[in-house]
Amino acid sequence: MAHAKTSYVCLPCRAAYKQPYDRGMQRVCPRCAQALIHVGSAFAAPRRRDTAAWRTLSVLLHAGVRFHKSCCGAPGYRPRTLSEVRERMTYARRSGEPFAQSLVRYEVPSAPPRH
Repeated sequence: MAHAKTSYVCLPCRAAYKQPYDRGMQRVCPRCAQALIHVGSAFAAPRRRDTAAWRTLSVLLHAGVRFHKSCCGAPGYRPRTLSEVRERMTYARRSGEPFAQSLVRYEVPSAPPRH
């Protein structure tokens, strides 16, 4: 039985590749030979010219956010703009919530929680 393909990304080249998943194998970019980042099977790559979307994606990936399918088939909410990222990171700093958790929030509360 063939393995399902999943997405890998090269941030410097702004390129995405679908390849079979193999936990033990390190994938490299065919353009620049740098290591590819495994982003998950529910990933949809932005256009190569869309630098703002790639910067947003870079922040998400460096925070540890990935695009794996959940029980409903989608990875859940992911910010699409830098302003959404800034809003969630500001909330994380004020509330003490981890960045990765704040980044996948559908809505940001107007006031941080009290401890």
